Amino acid sequence: MRHCKLSVLTMALATAGFSVVYTPQLAFAAETTPTQQEAKQAQDDNIKNDTNTNTKSVETNKKASDEAANIERIEVKGYSKSLIDSLDAKRYGDTVSEQLSADDLGALPDVSMADALTRLPGISAVRTGGQAAEINIRGMSGGFVFSTLNGREQVSTSGTRSIEFDQYPSELISSAAVYKSPKASLIEGGVAGTVELQTVSPLQSDKDHSFLVNARGMYNDRASEVYGADEYGHRLSMSYQGKFFDDNLGVALGYARLKQPSVATQFIGLAYNDSKEVDGLANDTNGPIDAPANEYISEGFELQHLGGVEIRNGYMGAIEWAPRDNFKLKADAFLSRFDSESFARGFRVKFGGSGAAIANPVLDGNSVIGGTFNRTSKSYTRVETVNDDNQDFDEVNSFGLNADWQVTDRLNIAADISYSSAKSNFRNGLLWANVAVDANADTPVFDDNVSISYQLNGLNLPDVGFNQADAFTDLDRVMVSKYGIYPYENEDAVKAYRLDFKYDLENDYISSVEFGVRYSDRNYSNRRSVFEYGNDGAFSSAEPPLKLTSDMASVVDWQGEFSYFPSYLAIDLDAALAAWFPEGIPQPVQTWGNADGVLDAKGYTTNYSWTVLQSGEVFEKVFAAYAMVNFDTEIGGIPVTGNLGLRRVETDQSATVLENVGAHPELGAQYIVDDLGIVNNYYAPKIKGIDYVDYLPSINLSFKITEDSQIRLAAAKVMSRPPINRLAGDASATANSDGVINGSSTNNPYLKPFYADQYDISYEKYFDEGAFVAALFYKNIDSFIDTVAITNFDFKGNGFNVPDYIVDPVTGVQTSTSNGTYTTAMNNAEGGYIRGLELAYTQVFASLPDLFSGLGFNASYSYTESEVQSITSLGGDSATQSLPGLSNNVLSATLFYGYEGFETRISARYRDAFVSEQVAINDQVVNFDSETVMDYQASYQVMDGLNVLFQVNNLTDEPTKSYFGTEQKTGTLQYFGREFFLGFTYAL
Repeated sequence: MRHCKLSVLTMALATAGFSVVYTPQLAFAAETTPTQQEAKQAQDDNIKNDTNTNTKSVETNKKASDEAANIERIEVKGYSKSLIDSLDAKRYGDTVSEQLSADDLGALPDVSMADALTRLPGISAVRTGGQAAEINIRGMSGGFVFSTLNGREQVSTSGTRSIEFDQYPSELISSAAVYKSPKASLIEGGVAGTVELQTVSPLQSDKDHSFLVNARGMYNDRASEVYGADEYGHRLSMSYQGKFFDDNLGVALGYARLKQPSVATQFIGLAYNDSKEVDGLANDTNGPIDAPANEYISEGFELQHLGGVEIRNGYMGAIEWAPRDNFKLKADAFLSRFDSESFARGFRVKFGGSGAAIANPVLDGNSVIGGTFNRTSKSYTRVETVNDDNQDFDEVNSFGLNADWQVTDRLNIAADISYSSAKSNFRNGLLWANVAVDANADTPVFDDNVSISYQLNGLNLPDVGFNQADAFTDLDRVMVSKYGIYPYENEDAVKAYRLDFKYDLENDYISSVEFGVRYSDRNYSNRRSVFEYGNDGAFSSAEPPLKLTSDMASVVDWQGEFSYFPSYLAIDLDAALAAWFPEGIPQPVQTWGNADGVLDAKGYTTNYSWTVLQSGEVFEKVFAAYAMVNFDTEIGGIPVTGNLGLRRVETDQSATVLENVGAHPELGAQYIVDDLGIVNNYYAPKIKGIDYVDYLPSINLSFKITEDSQIRLAAAKVMSRPPINRLAGDASATANSDGVINGSSTNNPYLKPFYADQYDISYEKYFDEGAFVAALFYKNIDSFIDTVAITNFDFKGNGFNVPDYIVDPVTGVQTSTSNGTYTTAMNNAEGGYIRGLELAYTQVFASLPDLFSGLGFNASYSYTESEVQSITSLGGDSATQSLPGLSNNVLSATLFYGYEGFETRISARYRDAFVSEQVAINDQVVNFDSETVMDYQASYQVMDGLNVLFQVNNLTDEPTKSYFGTEQKTGTLQYFGREFFLGFTYAL
């Protein structure tokens, strides 16, 4: 009997779950397996996970390939070959890692790299609008994940350091690695881990020329429930790789386009940001109770239809030149343009705060989760019809030039120059309408007879009722009362220079030494601006509401689970704005105050001063150097490989700050003119920051205890820098009418990184028809960034220019000032451990009869726990919540089958409850319910080079559900629908 020995990729079949196709020569005996050192060398030659890795000649690779062919080999096709390459990379890598590779451009089936990466053990994703965007590694959120492309640091359009992986088309990425343990030669920055994406190296292609076209149509089955939403989209990609001049010149080009409908129907509960004293009896879920002294009240809720289109165009190019066997020069570029235009229509319900009259409140603890809210003269209770229009234009660029020179048989030198930039222009446009007593009146009056009844039902949709429901679709009652545009523009760019050396030794213990340096210069900037007209809580006489006509609005009914909610008016934004602004819509501006230029007596605050104070720049310069030794020896007869190294990192960070110095030019005050010509001379522009040095040791060891099994040990000190936008300077301090000085700074240019000590141990077993891996990890994190309130803060002693007294403008009475509270971001949130277990198993039934030999199964499971907790009051009552991104249990499983050109798979990804930012609401970190996402795919090879494919994402239409502290306080309930794909792939 012939035994099939699957080289390591059988376990990474979890990465995409495709079947393996074998030829009749199905032998892979144990003795034909390459030694660990030989395979490690092959990895260094073919998988360039780090820009300082040696690149050997193509002839050497061919020779190794020919030698392997003289023994017995397994021949696999298509995606299966890609997965086997992935397992090989994992098995022979020198760190604890997960690997994902594609046989050719366009081979990965996923919409983006975010989807592809979630198929790896210990990795999960946060879905936004139904799409995976941010990834979590080992229970830590995207802010702790460092990302590179072709070994180079990448910046993000998110305004943070968290890469939005949905901007990276899987069709243009040839391989990906997730490093869970670092080594000294890797760029620092990932406490959770480092994600390395790779584009192709054309000179290492098996073919002289290859061309691939991938086209798929797309359909969303919930789009028909959303008025004005697109149901159809498409994916298209093309790529070419070619080698010329006796394989001395290689060229690769790729293009990928995605046009997909953005669809969701959602309920959004808003935070409990107010409280009210209540007398008498109230009701909780168990009946009447004595009412507490205070009840917490939510700001309200939203019921919305979301629709729109997302368009992503990705471009990749590479030129590789090898004029000599020992020298290679490669230039590559990657560009992504991700544009989205979307609408949000429905209702925004405002309960009205403590001034509202509440009848029959229902409580969860001290928080109101049901009752009837009635508007009073002291409340802002209302129901708005919303027609929001959002536009997001994102650009990602990455360019690099790399030279690799094998100076001698032992010495290799690699040099790299790179530039990465990102630009985002997000425009949030709001069109709000309210109910009038009579919209046809000469001076319309806001209808303040508002009554709202509701009852939250936990993770199910709530019961709601409105006394104005009949008016919501009446053109004689509804009037547009406010329009606003709130752009958020940011740019981020980093230039980096790197030089690496590797020297091979003839030594029984140390195989080589590596050392190198890297310098990077990063500049981040953001700009805020605003335009507003009208009033959302009443009708303005100076900026009167707009009377709607029949050509401006359409009646929309809710469908599906939401069908019991009252209908609303979908307003044609262009028609409404043309009627409101016949001479053209004014554009947003950065301004100190109102258009009339009126500042208050002290110049501290005006309506829109935040647009100036929250705009600015961050500068970050990093110089890093490392030294590392690579082991290849034996201990007690056991082969041992690995590395030991130290990385020294010197960081100089600073940010622009506008410091209020009270119109004192001797303190640096300058005349600052805004976009409207308004002058403010109360602020002194300054640059503030710190510099610091870190030492990051690391060790990785692999013990080959048998021919087919090994144990890995790893330990390191790691760091993750704060989100780049949190380093911006926006500190301010003012004195209130009582003379108490209070100040705040959402951000802080003095923030330092997160630090952690981490340890890994894993066991890997590879057998004839599969593989098994078990790993334990432990991280001890020093501290986290938290927003804290410092009472009795010494403002003067900390550099704030504040008055000694204030003067009442009416009476002229002087009041001495006193120190109050300063709220700011600091590195003082208590740290703690994160620890967990990861298991992965793959079984391919290759020894079964021919019809069943393509059957296989793989699964991965991770358990993660942490003592790190934080306190949240977003649900009213204070409650503890876990570390953002942490799910105790994450499971991924795939069943796949292939036979004579037919391949199919079904996969499922489960994660239990976790904490993350609430969907559609910034800065609300809430609890998310557990979820199971299932996908299905089938393909058939019609003829050589031509495959047809059918695919369903989110097969069970799994929604996203969140809550505030307890499930009774509903957060977001968002339904996306299923996505169906049908298309083909053609390769030459």
